[in-house]
Amino acid sequence: MRLDIFKTLWGDFRPWGAAIKDMTKAGFTGIEARIPASMEDARQNADVLAGEGIPYIAIAMTGGGVIPQQAATIEDHLADLQSALERALCMKPRFINVLGGNDRWSAPQQAKFINRAHAIGQEMGLLCSFETHRSRILATPWITMDVLPQLADDILFTADISHWVVSCERLLDDPLDDFSAFLSRVHHVQARVGYDQGPQVPHPAAPEYETALRFHQHIWEQIWLAQKKRGYAVTTLTPECGPDGYLHTLPFTNAPIADLWSLNVWMGQTEQVHFKQFMTLCP
Repeated sequence: MRLDIFKTLWGDFRPWGAAIKDMTKAGFTGIEARIPASMEDARQNADVLAGEGIPYIAIAMTGGGVIPQQAATIEDHLADLQSALERALCMKPRFINVLGGNDRWSAPQQAKFINRAHAIGQEMGLLCSFETHRSRILATPWITMDVLPQLADDILFTADISHWVVSCERLLDDPLDDFSAFLSRVHHVQARVGYDQGPQVPHPAAPEYETALRFHQHIWEQIWLAQKKRGYAVTTLTPECGPDGYLHTLPFTNAPIADLWSLNVWMGQTEQVHFKQFMTLCP
């Protein structure tokens, strides 16, 4: 099995062509980014991707921004998804990472949204992978485990475990924290290291956060092992250290205490080494 590392465009507002040049120098395979808001922008970026021969993971965000509009219904979210997928088609994404729904929805409501969203993707020939994210569906492990039995068997997920860590205010390493039913269905990993009081440590290489890093890496190992057993030839991972309050800053100046791109390069290169070592040793 091969690991392909993708560059997030979260916090990178340059034209995609400029981001791709940095990405290839750092050894990344492709980019992960939101689906452009207009068909014109989608077609322009499709030309950039095709010209560079770069694979693309598309992010479909429904119901508003990262924090959804609270009045948006399931039908509203599904309509947003349909529109986003129509724009994404020309970009030929590997798959769609769905950042959808609302954490205020009950487990049956979340399951309804996911099942119908999955069907929309299938009808359009696109694989949808549903992300764990605060303020959205699957915001905590507990609601996720309630939703799982209500979903079609072929539905897959994007694991960003940092959201679960901060929502539960602890590393989920108690013997009772068995999430194997979820981990066995993960398609894609967003690699950010969270800790008990936040979704992003100041720097994942810092020794004071080694326990948090090892916890996340152990989760990723379980995902890789499950994917190997399912016959995956390629797995994907996006280092997703980001801005917007995730990146720690100094008081009064708001100056970042670390370089965002350097954080993601470190994570990408570290996980390539980690993956190769793990796959050499795993059964």
